[in-house]
Amino acid sequence: MDGPGRGRATGLLHRLAAGLRIEPREAGPVLLAFVYFFCLLCAYYILRPIRDEMGIQGGVANLQWVFTATFLAMLLAVPVFGWAVARFPRHRLVPLVYYFFIANLLVFFALFKVQGEGPWLARAFFVWVSVFNLFVVSVFWSFMTDLFTNAQARRLFGLIAAGGSFGAIVGPGLTAVLAERIGPANLLPISVALLVVAVLCVHALVYVDRRGSVDGGGLSEVGHDAPIQGSVFGGAVRVLRSPYLLGIGAFTVLYTVLSTFLYFEQAHIVSRAFTEPGQRTTLFASIDLAVNVLTVLTQLFVVARLVGRFGLATALALVPLGVAAGFAVLGLYPTLGVLVVFQVIRRAGNYALTRPAREMLYTVVPREDKYKSKNFNDTVVYRGGDALSGWAFALLKTAGLSLAALAWLAVPLALLWAALGVALARHQEVLRRRGPSAVVAARAARCEVRP
Repeated sequence: MDGPGRGRATGLLHRLAAGLRIEPREAGPVLLAFVYFFCLLCAYYILRPIRDEMGIQGGVANLQWVFTATFLAMLLAVPVFGWAVARFPRHRLVPLVYYFFIANLLVFFALFKVQGEGPWLARAFFVWVSVFNLFVVSVFWSFMTDLFTNAQARRLFGLIAAGGSFGAIVGPGLTAVLAERIGPANLLPISVALLVVAVLCVHALVYVDRRGSVDGGGLSEVGHDAPIQGSVFGGAVRVLRSPYLLGIGAFTVLYTVLSTFLYFEQAHIVSRAFTEPGQRTTLFASIDLAVNVLTVLTQLFVVARLVGRFGLATALALVPLGVAAGFAVLGLYPTLGVLVVFQVIRRAGNYALTRPAREMLYTVVPREDKYKSKNFNDTVVYRGGDALSGWAFALLKTAGLSLAALAWLAVPLALLWAALGVALARHQEVLRRRGPSAVVAARAARCEVRP
């Protein structure tokens, strides 16, 4: 490209970055994080419709059992992760998590090719994908809250999350097109390739951060890339001792309870509406596609401006209030059409607003909490809420409550969820204003909170 052409392109990029509120030194790290999250969620969303179909193949009446199995798997996995956090520096820890899941996925691919899709393998895959999803995304956001400051997070996390949403558009799109043509099992190697690219982005981000290009610091400061010492159960202990972290855990539980209730309603309504596995897989993929098209538009153009203008409390409370209204409508009209519209709006709102806002809550805590406590809340607490609410749904259904009645029971829980979000946002603002003096441990690890 000639000089004037190159200058015009550079000017266009600068204007685009300015419009997205990216400072020049942040452009490289944000692009890497964007691609990283794109690959991660594209890989997951190729697997998600397959998982949902496997849940139906394993038996709708057995869903509470696979949710319980997922929770038990989390209980086993979290101490192992805590052990790894205490022994590996960050630049090794994060890639190791993804290499482990890549190896698992290759094993499942071999089993599907040899054994086919039997009910027990279907249930095992459902549990594995449920563990995989939470772990890889939790580690991603732990890494992001470690790289970027609180002020940067408020500007950039919505944009970074949009990378995941683009991946979540491509993933179900591939599944919807290819599932019936090549078979679900043959989609697994595509997920493997995407995870490999995600790992390459991790290595590149570590290299950029070593040069001090992310937040003006760098790994030369004390202990930033060193293993985080402490007990393998340190995350659980620190959550139980901190009202703030415990509040985030409660916020997570309310989200999972409401999501699980809606997921069970979805399973019952869809299983009655469609009899063919391919039709159900295509429907799930189509829902995912609609969710993520809506999500990415919100993340690119709404999140940073909404948080900047109205504050974190609004971002945390808006979706729960919408969920309360959605369950009320579903209680009146428990039909497939209402379910699909509600799922699309709820999930898009969660991915675009609630999830990035929840991750911002962790930018004001020490590094041990960013990895151990956050991982405990994102995995054990999350899947514990799934398991408990799964059994609660099954018991209430056995007691004779209709889908409409169960939807109405969710409305007050959604209102409580909104109130807790407002309280957490206020607590986060207090911690942010106190600055480095309030979190000495975080300051020593270069994760200070900038007022």
